[in-house]
Amino acid sequence: MIQNLKSHIRDVNDFPKSGILFRDITPLLANPSALALSIELLANPFRGQRIDMVVGAESRGFIFGTAVACCLSAGFSLVRKPGKLPHKRISMSYDLEYGQDTLEMHADSIVRGQRVLIVDDVLATGGTMKACCDLVDRLGGELVGIAVLIELVGLNGRAKIAPREVHSVIQY
Repeated sequence: MIQNLKSHIRDVNDFPKSGILFRDITPLLANPSALALSIELLANPFRGQRIDMVVGAESRGFIFGTAVACCLSAGFSLVRKPGKLPHKRISMSYDLEYGQDTLEMHADSIVRGQRVLIVDDVLATGGTMKACCDLVDRLGGELVGIAVLIELVGLNGRAKIAPREVHSVIQY
């Protein structure tokens, strides 16, 4: 089953820069059965856990997060780059290997005490995911878990977001 999903992920060498091996999920997204299976495998561990809100980070987290939210009968909330959300927002800056970045959420997107699941396509170094977790915490959400399609284990992103529960469908 997992090998079938991996067969729909294309390796692209030297993208976006030399020395990087990029895992391209667009073939998986284009295949109806692979896409459906990936959504089910992301959602299944969280069925019956009374998830109120799924949070997804721009932009592939929107694809997987909204589908998982539908599977769990939960709402969906966006995490975006600065300047993309029109209403009152909170922001969180985080470090990258080469600088800093910032993510934002609407200040009213999570009601204190809501049970939250964060969904994204990839867990790499953990910077983006930690910022998402910190945003959920600041809004008073109860972070139930994190679900990612792909975890790049060698980059040790789990350490940055420990002790939070991480469910990854595919590991490289």
